[in-house]
Amino acid sequence: MWSYVFKRLLHMIPLLLGVSLLTFLLMSLAPGNYYTALLQNPQISPDTVARLKAQFHLDQPWYVQYFYWLKNVVRGDFGYSMAYHIPATSLIVGRLWNTFLLSFFALIIAWGVAIPLGIWAAVNKDSWIDRACSLFAFVGLSVPDVLLSLLALWFAAATGWFPVGGAQSPLYDFLPSAQQFWDRAHHLILPAIVLAASDLAGIMRRMRSCLLDTLRAEYVTAARARGLGEGWVVYKHALRNAINPLLTIFGYSLAALLSGAFIVENIMAWPGLGRLTMEAFFAKDSYLVVDCVVMATGLLVIGNFVADLLLAWSDPRIRLK
Repeated sequence: MWSYVFKRLLHMIPLLLGVSLLTFLLMSLAPGNYYTALLQNPQISPDTVARLKAQFHLDQPWYVQYFYWLKNVVRGDFGYSMAYHIPATSLIVGRLWNTFLLSFFALIIAWGVAIPLGIWAAVNKDSWIDRACSLFAFVGLSVPDVLLSLLALWFAAATGWFPVGGAQSPLYDFLPSAQQFWDRAHHLILPAIVLAASDLAGIMRRMRSCLLDTLRAEYVTAARARGLGEGWVVYKHALRNAINPLLTIFGYSLAALLSGAFIVENIMAWPGLGRLTMEAFFAKDSYLVVDCVVMATGLLVIGNFVADLLLAWSDPRIRLK
């Protein structure tokens, strides 16, 4: 198992290199750079702009820029944000934490609600409970994240129950520790629910389908024939085998949450990695864009890696030697 873990970690290196190289290539195809717009400012001389371009190697071909960026990354330096005028590392760490926090709580909401609902719907097949869960799943899958985010903003503005935008209040630093925790949680609740909605519906439908298939298996019928209670049959014999396929989609679930977070963050003004990526892209802050894309890719790879480990832990038949 440790050999497998080591090999998977090694596979991350060429993947991240390929993603960063492709991102640099695509950014180079866009006309101009961050300092091109400064040429329109009469208060800044062309010599100053040329000096700044040379300082960040923007006057050289894209592959030369990539070489300098990669050399700095190896040393732990992710460059300097030209738009924010601060080191990219300090900027990304805070935004990456906000995105991780949003995706993590959305993951807890989605899986924590979807699994019980899916089990409940499967056990009560064709009842009003099953139909209500199916309707909920249909609505969750049909409403786009963009529309759901806008509806959530309207709801927050109309009721005043939730803050509109941001991750904390303006007076956050002056609040006691307990109130700081509640303030962060209060800002997090609505974006996390919006982000979890579509993923929750898909997981619930998959859980219902898998459990129904498992309940029809011969070994489940044999367990019932031995006189075991229905609850013991469902939760002891059927549920663990039914949940294995869900573990395989855990990584894809995390990928969907991260991609959805880009939409939710930009519409609901959540200061995460997705919002930072869009701001850096429109500002043509090329180094910061590459840093954000590489970080997001790393999160996706880690999510798939965790899914593989969970599946190997859950199912002894596929456990690696």
